[in-house]
Amino acid sequence: MAPTTAASPEASCLDASKLTYSYTTAPRDVPSEATIRSSDETVCTDHMIVASWTAREGWAAPELKPFGPFSLLPTASCLHYAHECFEGLKAYRGYDSKVRLFRPNRNARRLQMSAARIALPTVDDDALEKLMMAVLSVDCPKWLPQDRPGKFLYVRPTIIGTNSQLGIQSPTKALLYIIVGYMPRMDMPAGGKRLLTSPEDTVRSWVGGFGYAKVGANYGPSVNATRDAYNSGFHQILWLYGSQGECTEAGGSNFFVVWKRKDGRKELVTAPLDDRLILDGVTRRSCLELAKERLGDQVEVSERKFTIDELFEAAAENRIVESFAAGTAWFICPISLIHHRGREIAIPMGPDDTPGEITGNIKNWLGDIMYGRTEHEWGVVVPEKN
Repeated sequence: MAPTTAASPEASCLDASKLTYSYTTAPRDVPSEATIRSSDETVCTDHMIVASWTAREGWAAPELKPFGPFSLLPTASCLHYAHECFEGLKAYRGYDSKVRLFRPNRNARRLQMSAARIALPTVDDDALEKLMMAVLSVDCPKWLPQDRPGKFLYVRPTIIGTNSQLGIQSPTKALLYIIVGYMPRMDMPAGGKRLLTSPEDTVRSWVGGFGYAKVGANYGPSVNATRDAYNSGFHQILWLYGSQGECTEAGGSNFFVVWKRKDGRKELVTAPLDDRLILDGVTRRSCLELAKERLGDQVEVSERKFTIDELFEAAAENRIVESFAAGTAWFICPISLIHHRGREIAIPMGPDDTPGEITGNIKNWLGDIMYGRTEHEWGVVVPEKN
């Protein structure tokens, strides 16, 4: 086993104030929505942010440069030892013409945690937020123009290990990059989201693992089960854990249920964070905080373990009110069906397949903040360059 290399005490922190700008000389046309939907590649904007790191020197000055390929040696540690973590958030063009990020400090903080989990260098929260703002301020006027209110771009900060020595060790070189691209809207599939429970021989995460971190190794191994579910007419996997079948996540989203407890009280319930099985989703956290603030007199908000058998029992007793998945990609997506080992749970939705009342309220409250219909500290305005 190769030895690990500790960072020098004098190693530099990432300094967003040192950002340099190299603008593209070959700007591309903004694609139509039809082109975006039909493309088999993520269509990205003209520019990206890149910053390199070494254990001895720390972070070099970040650079805004034209979007394009990297050069990596075949021995780079990200290609062999899963030294890769990322974040995902959206930039929203508001109905007031402003562009906003939604709680970017939470994503920046989580990237630090994910990087630390797999021995990658961490990035200061404030520096990462400023760098995301920088690339958006340059590219949003063109790629998310004011005549597209209600639209969004997807922002993907990533850190990868780039040292080229084979061997299980802490990376001695790394690269941070931030790209911005288009993502299709997925929050209202016809008839609601349909879930298939995870295969008996497969788990997405486990106690003592890394399910709580946003690392690439969390997602690749789930693709086979997700593909099989999709081919069987479902949208995502409802991941169960343990002998009791604890409900954890819906695909890569957090899973919520609204039901009536046996004492008649309504409860909004989602899996807890304490055993580190699930991701501390920014949307999840926001749903819980808004529900406690605005629905506390109507609904008890709980973060606790609950099982697939509890869902079947509640369904048999007509106690399930509604359900939804919450995350960056799917936003707030109502769930209409859960299939488990040949049995199904039909979950109520609103009229004409609209979200249920609580799901709809939470979705509207969040959307109003994201798109500037409501001024809120969670909606951080991006200063745009003309």
